Amino acid sequence: MHGIKRIIFSKKSRVQYIDVIETYDYGLMLILDGKVQSTIRDEYFYHEALVHPVMTAHPNPEKVLIIGGGEGATLREVLYHPTVKQAIMVDIDIDVIKCSKEYLPQLSNGAFEDKRANLIISDGRKFIESCREKFDVIIIDVTDPLEEGPGQFLYTLEFYEAIKNILNDNGIMVTQATSIYYSTYCFTTIYRTIKKVFEKVGCYSTWIPSYDSMWGFVYGSKGPDPKSLNKDDIDTILNQRKLLNTKYYNGKIHEKIFILPKEI
Repeated sequence: MHGIKRIIFSKKSRVQYIDVIETYDYGLMLILDGKVQSTIRDEYFYHEALVHPVMTAHPNPEKVLIIGGGEGATLREVLYHPTVKQAIMVDIDIDVIKCSKEYLPQLSNGAFEDKRANLIISDGRKFIESCREKFDVIIIDVTDPLEEGPGQFLYTLEFYEAIKNILNDNGIMVTQATSIYYSTYCFTTIYRTIKKVFEKVGCYSTWIPSYDSMWGFVYGSKGPDPKSLNKDDIDTILNQRKLLNTKYYNGKIHEKIFILPKEI
């Protein structure tokens, strides 16, 4: 539980309940269907961990697809990579984007106005199943697979197979995969499902203070393998791309996040 200072915004969209609140410990916080999504104070732990391991592993990520990520922080991190020529972001809920732009502009930090960004309001699964384009990197940043939630159909075998079909030959995808402790079954199920689709599969986790948990991520790749890169490799790539503004992610962190508890 978080101490609430005041409620900034509250609305039931056609998809989900949206709240923006100000908390004593984490500042402004975006909440969807009662679950914390991002806070001003610690969002970078999540977004840098979601984006940079796969982006740095790919030798030249030019075309990136983001499913979800309505607050714009995932798009922000993707666009920090100068190799990116186009970043398509598909989100089902325009109201999340609107309220994030108005009340949480720090999260996108101008990403929506970047000429390389293309925002599409659509169902992520339908978009991928009908897409005829190919991508170097696909990032799935959607809500947890809860019943009746908008993200429930974005964790299935069929969805991951559709993702694989629109990845380039050297492409890689990653998805947020819930808490490795509080939702261990869900995390391991996502891993096993992606493993049925991709030959190269890996998982990692990082501590998210506002989630009060180690948060999991799972990737599937046709080529590059983030786990094969050591701290020197990562720091070299970050320097080459002049990506020196990360608050959390670097070579040492990259090596650390792949160390999971034995019980997982």
